Amino acid sequence: MPYYRSVGDVPPKRHTQFRQPDGTLYREELMGEEGFSSDSSLLYHSGVPSAIVDAQVWEPGDLATQPNHPLTPRHLKLHGLFENQDWKAYDPVTGRRLLLGNADVRISYVWAGEESPLYRNAVGDECVYVEAGAARVETVFGVLDARQGDYVMIPRAMTHRWIPQGDAPLQAYCIEANSHIGPPAKYLSRYGQFLEHAPYCERDLHGPAEPYVQTGTDVEVLVKHRGPGPAGVVGTRMVYATHPFDVVGWDGCLYPYTFNVEDFEPITGRVHQPPPVHQVWAGTNFVVCTFCPRKVDYHPLAIPVPYYHSNVDSDEVMFYVGGDYGARKGSGIGLGSISLHPGGYAHGPQPAAIEAALGVQEVDELAVMVDTFRPLELGEAGLASDDGVYAWTWAGRRADT
Repeated sequence: MPYYRSVGDVPPKRHTQFRQPDGTLYREELMGEEGFSSDSSLLYHSGVPSAIVDAQVWEPGDLATQPNHPLTPRHLKLHGLFENQDWKAYDPVTGRRLLLGNADVRISYVWAGEESPLYRNAVGDECVYVEAGAARVETVFGVLDARQGDYVMIPRAMTHRWIPQGDAPLQAYCIEANSHIGPPAKYLSRYGQFLEHAPYCERDLHGPAEPYVQTGTDVEVLVKHRGPGPAGVVGTRMVYATHPFDVVGWDGCLYPYTFNVEDFEPITGRVHQPPPVHQVWAGTNFVVCTFCPRKVDYHPLAIPVPYYHSNVDSDEVMFYVGGDYGARKGSGIGLGSISLHPGGYAHGPQPAAIEAALGVQEVDELAVMVDTFRPLELGEAGLASDDGVYAWTWAGRRADT
């Protein structure tokens, strides 16, 4: 995180005695990145944060993938994975189904109505986009209220729990990294402050406002961590002697937060701007972009849809979550769709969309894009939701038809 916060009770100086009302010491825990060399926070527990009483194998679901071979663009129809299912029986953690993945990132999807177990991802940070619905996210740092359009940013190894709110399903698009995820360096000063040209700033990021103290004994936490399983990921069910949410205060620059797409200020120009102007987050070997409603290109001869482009170094994953995405008209893509345009394949607007876009002044579209710099493979949900015909929509036919 680019700025410091202090929540609850902390001592005047770090690594010094801080006592509970009964005279015993609070236990200080440092949660830090890159081996004490990057952002961190200090949390003050009433119990011992490392006291476990049991550990058993937990299977974190089907994480196997298979190559996108033969190489083709794909259209994944995500809503069909859950709309005929009893989504109230799914929770936002164990109910996730894997769409796409590689050695750097896994993308999954879920509709959920059930409270999740306590959960910690020790493989990497998570960036969860709330497509629809709402949730209360309880964390060791405090509580976040997540609503439609929020990115919920969860640091690596942070214990938390999702509790869907309301009568509609929580529809969540989950980006799980093998690294950290944060604002792109191009938006930040050398000290970590957002610069004036950045499309959002510190005021748009919302972290916990107060501690959320819980008590209990023999508390289970599901831990996803590195190991020999598919994509190098395995799971353990740990049982803690005391509740992990026994934190009375914390301070530092590492914590969970939300950012809503309504607070993203689009960057536009006289002619069509490339996708990096829409970037929101960066991880190791991937980026996340948001295409928001905006004024479009205002040169008198501008073509306000993307030009055809070859993904030389990356796979492009576009999740269509709102409005009407003009470049894909005629392809069958709609809300709840994903388009996968793999590296090695030139792609762009459907042919009829180019002429139709001329003279357009603004667009009402909302999409979340993930660009990866290693090839993505298809998970079980990616294979199950593929429409099987998207690759031929630019030509209007298959060679054998």
